[in-house]
Amino acid sequence: MAYSGPIVDPHMHLWDLDRHYYAWLQDRPLPHNPAGDTSGIAYKSFGLDDYLAETRGWNVVQTVHVECGLPPKDQLSETDWLQSIADRRGFPHGIVAGACLERADVEPLLEAHAARRNVRGVRQIVNWHPDPLKTYVARDLLQDPAWRRGFGLLARHGLSFDLQLYPTQMFRAAKLAADHPHTPIIVNHAGMPTDRDEAGLALWATGMDALAAQPNVSVKISNLGGVDPAWSAASIETSVHQLLDFFGVERVMFASNFPVDRVHGAFGQHMAAFDYAARGLTMGERQALFADNAARIYRL
Repeated sequence: MAYSGPIVDPHMHLWDLDRHYYAWLQDRPLPHNPAGDTSGIAYKSFGLDDYLAETRGWNVVQTVHVECGLPPKDQLSETDWLQSIADRRGFPHGIVAGACLERADVEPLLEAHAARRNVRGVRQIVNWHPDPLKTYVARDLLQDPAWRRGFGLLARHGLSFDLQLYPTQMFRAAKLAADHPHTPIIVNHAGMPTDRDEAGLALWATGMDALAAQPNVSVKISNLGGVDPAWSAASIETSVHQLLDFFGVERVMFASNFPVDRVHGAFGQHMAAFDYAARGLTMGERQALFADNAARIYRL
């Protein structure tokens, strides 16, 4: 039976190109994006009504908004804009704000984010890869002492951390999680197994297993088309079940990453693929993956 219960989408985005400048969406020409061609979502704003139209027909009851790559000067402004939408419309129910943890002046920003009612955590993309076409950042921030000091401030302000990284970084991230057991860490996009050969996928599996060994780490499954353009419902099933084996049903969440993942298929195509992968689970377990875990982990 197809899943028809509630959905708490723990990874979605909104942007207003008249309010903020998003280089990855507005530069001409568009900069290279390791996740693929983003021209289909570029140069136009995407608001809450657009998201609700994309998700029509699915029972989305709550969402978590994840920061959209703005520079430090605009990170609090983005949070305040999102909080104003939430105050008027209810959505988004949780906010994962942007912060550059290596900056010496990051703590006042963290304090300000934490003071906003719907903020639950922060994200800073740390994907580093030796291939310049795959890397998002110039160096591996997980090895930067200043960045690690900034990470150590999160628990003081009751903030979780959304961790977008590559498999080569996972063992360092597992050590980071062990060193900060009171900071919830949510791995983004199923750990982004971008190297698709046998060795690359084996490294992803061992890295995710190491992260799962830390009880403060959970994972969101999304953006599988970003690492495998030929993805399908059948092709993701093995990865979904590997993650369920590593983390258990209680620490895995299905997420849309919309509208970014629209370049890899419609909202319903992604949800139906998740539903296909989970078809052998009980209805309660499926609801945990689609809704209950996200509501608990993000304290909605």
